[in-house]
Amino acid sequence: MTKLRSKSFVISTAITLIVILASVVIGSLVSANPTLPKVAAVGSAVSLVEKTEAFEVTEVANREEAEALVRSEDVEAAILPDDSATGLLVIGLDDAPSGVLAALSVSPTVDILEPDSQNKGLIYLVAFGFGIVFFMSAITFGMTIAQSVVEEKQTRIVEILMSTVPVRVLLAGKILGNSLLAFGQIALIALLSGVGLLATGQNILLADIGPSLIWFTVFFAFGFVLLAALFAATAALVSRQEDMGSVTTPIMMLVMIPYFLVIFFNDNAFVLAIMSYVPFSAPVGMPMRVFLGTAEWWEPFVSLVVLLASTAFFIVVGSRIYANGLLKMGAPMKLKDALVKRG
Repeated sequence: MTKLRSKSFVISTAITLIVILASVVIGSLVSANPTLPKVAAVGSAVSLVEKTEAFEVTEVANREEAEALVRSEDVEAAILPDDSATGLLVIGLDDAPSGVLAALSVSPTVDILEPDSQNKGLIYLVAFGFGIVFFMSAITFGMTIAQSVVEEKQTRIVEILMSTVPVRVLLAGKILGNSLLAFGQIALIALLSGVGLLATGQNILLADIGPSLIWFTVFFAFGFVLLAALFAATAALVSRQEDMGSVTTPIMMLVMIPYFLVIFFNDNAFVLAIMSYVPFSAPVGMPMRVFLGTAEWWEPFVSLVVLLASTAFFIVVGSRIYANGLLKMGAPMKLKDALVKRG
């Protein structure tokens, strides 16, 4: 509740939601209003250029007026009738206007044997969105748990807490409280994204992304619980804030690796298939496969079962480390000692 009421949390959440909504709206405006290259055309070239429907055409009377528009950079190029084989002359300012030439070029008919079902740019954006949201939320709330554990040890408050609250209840409270905050933030992001897509008329895009958004929210909820248990357990090994980085770095790496993998291998079916069954990367790997349509209907459920079993295992192991390391002060406690030693 303290975290929920803090200004930093409220402001950061509001900024995140505003950025998400703005990106949806801007994406809609850009896709709905594509800008066409501006060109000047003379005489019979006007009708030829307009047939391409690839330019914003300004009709002028002669070459001099066309060149003046090019020099003033009001248009990208000028197109005039010509006696050459193509029947057109293109005038540029300081180099050949490649975009204009490409639009005027005649291309042969192309048959694609295995066409991509989705736009590569959209695939990258979805992968980046899943990766960055998972990364930022896991790191932010995970480090909050770790800092609170070390702070309680450093100030000796934990000794008072342990006299009134069982250790496992104390750990469960930390995990549950921060998990609810993280899950709530993710659910808000997913909901706002869906509402934004509906409000801007991007129903088809929502139909493509919607199922993967739902699976991402579900997988994140359980995946974060696993990470929260590890953050709390490793933080219990040290009693000073200065030492916290040495024990939480491996957990942070487990969060960073899936982020980079989904960015660089967002359309690699083999890598994503492996990621979707590894507990630490399943929250981004499986939703990406659902979005790409490469996952069978039963695979998300199997992956979720694997994640649930892994979460239960790490909660048990993490609670043992947490309980054994909580009262250990001074030098950082070794992991093997925390696993077997009591007190």
